Amino acid sequence: MNVLKFGGTSVGSVESIRTLISILQREKAENGSPVVVLSAMGGVTNLLVSMADKAATGQDFSQDLRDLENRHFDVVKALLEVPRQNPVFTKLKLFFNEIEDLLQGVSSLNELTARTRDRILSYGERCSTLMLSRIAEQYIGDSVFADASQFIKTDSNFGNAKVQTEVTDLLVRGFYEENRDKLIFVTGFIGSNDAGSITTLGRGGSDYTAAIVGAALNVSAIEIWTDVNGMMTADPRIVKKAFPLTELSYTEAMELSYFGAKVIYPPTMIPAFLKKIPIVIRNTFEPDFKGTVISHEAKSSEHSVKGISSINDISVINLTGSGMVGKAGFSGRLFSLLAREQINVVLITQSSSEHSITFAVNPADAFKSKQLIEHEFELELEAKKIENPVIEEGLSVLAIVGENMKETPGIAGTLFHALGRNGVNVRAIAQGSSEYNISVIISRHDLAKALNAVHDAFYTDLKKTLNIFCVGTGNIGKTLFRQLEEHREFLKQQNGILINVIGISNSKKMVFNPEGLSLQNWEETLNASEEIASLEKFVLKMKELNLPNAVFVDNTASPAPIAKYAEILSSTISVVTCNKIGNSSSYAQYKAFKDAAHKHGVDFFYETNVGAGLPIIRTLKDLMMSGDRVVRIEAILSGTISFIFNNFKGDVTFHDVVKTAQEKGYTEPDPRDDLSGTDFMRKILILARDAGHELEPEDVKIGAILPKACMEATSVEDFYEQLKANNYFFEKLKNDAESSGKVLRYIGKLENGQATISLEMVDENHPFYMLSGSDNIISFTTDRYKERPLVVKGPGAGAEVTAAGVFADIVNVGA
Repeated sequence: MNVLKFGGTSVGSVESIRTLISILQREKAENGSPVVVLSAMGGVTNLLVSMADKAATGQDFSQDLRDLENRHFDVVKALLEVPRQNPVFTKLKLFFNEIEDLLQGVSSLNELTARTRDRILSYGERCSTLMLSRIAEQYIGDSVFADASQFIKTDSNFGNAKVQTEVTDLLVRGFYEENRDKLIFVTGFIGSNDAGSITTLGRGGSDYTAAIVGAALNVSAIEIWTDVNGMMTADPRIVKKAFPLTELSYTEAMELSYFGAKVIYPPTMIPAFLKKIPIVIRNTFEPDFKGTVISHEAKSSEHSVKGISSINDISVINLTGSGMVGKAGFSGRLFSLLAREQINVVLITQSSSEHSITFAVNPADAFKSKQLIEHEFELELEAKKIENPVIEEGLSVLAIVGENMKETPGIAGTLFHALGRNGVNVRAIAQGSSEYNISVIISRHDLAKALNAVHDAFYTDLKKTLNIFCVGTGNIGKTLFRQLEEHREFLKQQNGILINVIGISNSKKMVFNPEGLSLQNWEETLNASEEIASLEKFVLKMKELNLPNAVFVDNTASPAPIAKYAEILSSTISVVTCNKIGNSSSYAQYKAFKDAAHKHGVDFFYETNVGAGLPIIRTLKDLMMSGDRVVRIEAILSGTISFIFNNFKGDVTFHDVVKTAQEKGYTEPDPRDDLSGTDFMRKILILARDAGHELEPEDVKIGAILPKACMEATSVEDFYEQLKANNYFFEKLKNDAESSGKVLRYIGKLENGQATISLEMVDENHPFYMLSGSDNIISFTTDRYKERPLVVKGPGAGAEVTAAGVFADIVNVGA
């Protein structure tokens, strides 16, 4: 025989009650008649509290009372046959009249005592249980309504009464023996003291009732039916990837419940724990799901951490002073004081020097705690042996729990790396010697980000989520979104990464969705957005969302986003950029970006600054990280110029080659932006800086490709006319190269700390001789690659390869 407890949502509507009845029918057929413990209908307890508070302050509560009646009467009308309705209406009406009389008394006295409040609140469970017992009688058979105040005896601590176990067990067993052939429906949450006054059992009291009854009857299992599929790895309202746990030990469940898991109330487990009765958490709305079994000995899990729990709002009190050092009994005095005043201490941490004690309490108790400490330690405060206690507010507790944590290396490291990587500052740490729980105090503002980051870190079989914010929707941006969408499943299956694009902005509009924007129709979504583009507001929104594993992606060629890089990196958001302006401006700015990324533990990736999708920067970084020394770098890093000189041969004129390059989209609208060598300069400068040289843009010597007249042309049309007019100049270059068996190449060099770019003629022995199309090529001569340089070669221009490089950088952030 089992005890089944149903929460407020399970009795909250006609449909949920129909489901409840079907669960009881199946339970009776499989295991015999259960004992059923019920909460008030969903929202009814809060309504009763509201009415009581209104009555105490002289406000009108009549509409609330009518709403309460209507909710119950509507269920009776929907689920009971007409001949069965009147007796139930009559009994419920008696209850409602009693509530009204109590509220009128409260209103007359302008006083609401704890005793009266408990009596008023008890009617929520009484009404729902009476109603359900009569409905069950129609659909299942002989049922009995049991007011738990008849057999659950408590002390007189109204609002949170302590159960008198021995007498309660006897009374429960006696009631059951008298009604064992019936389906027994018991009011949760309530009991009575020796004088017969109604008491309540505190938060989660209905669960506690189920455990008390189950332990007294020594049942096979206590089932808690709620609206979730069991105990979850984290709060599913905050962590979307949280999943139900199949098994937990009592210890793990108690730790998770104490630190904020709302599914079950910690005292519930004590009676079951003492009798070793399994507690099963089930979902009323998915009755076929097996739920979570909490038992004396749970099987070992493949995860080192069973769950991540949290308390959303706590306050911390810091107490410091030299008078605490080596002072025997100081902590005992402090915490005995708080215990006498019924102040629950959530977490305690003390420095090894004994110079400070930090403890967490409910925010409602913080100021009272401070006053108590100041009164108790008045002499020590006057003598300056301790400082005045300091309250810190706006904090939360995050706790990781699991029996597998014991003696498992690296657990704490994984926790703090996940927090640090996402810029979550830890204010205090507590870990018991049992090693079942590591708790940290963090800012409440960071709680959602921290929970998601830690969940990703410990449940590696899930997909790590990267939250992306993109500016720039030109060719590269559009191509990147297409690539991300096309490879979504591949990334999930092969890399364990889920990429969510949270924000998109172009020069006109911007749009956000914290759940992720669809990349199948992002253009329509962006165009339909009413938010006007503002880089300032875009970055502010990104910071306000405070998502874990956030990445800012700059797909523009504008200087505007670059001004925000340092701020973004300092907000522990990684930056991926194909915009080379930032890294090729002043060295101080380049270093500031690097320092900010290093200081805040995030990534600053810009592979596409130099070779589009080619692994040039990564190769250089790997060489230097492995201790190699770069002797010389030679490179052709302009796909546009590469295309022009690779096709400038035979009878074709220089004018025609440049025109073709522009038509193919290789050049900027004004080809001189490419042929001036400025873009090439930026790339060789970035390489020089990554190789360890503190060069400024003016330190790079750029050799001219074009005659002065071509560069000084007043328009693009005039520029092309000047190319024709100076055709002899280009023909001479081509003829000189061909006559000597060489080809023209615009080559950048870095050697002995000097960076130069010049037009050269190279023969077939040079690695750049066979270059074709718009390919880029780079040669690294190092101490290890001295005789045969390391060469990287491939497409160096185009939206497809550049977007692929940005894509790779994003994935590397996830790695």
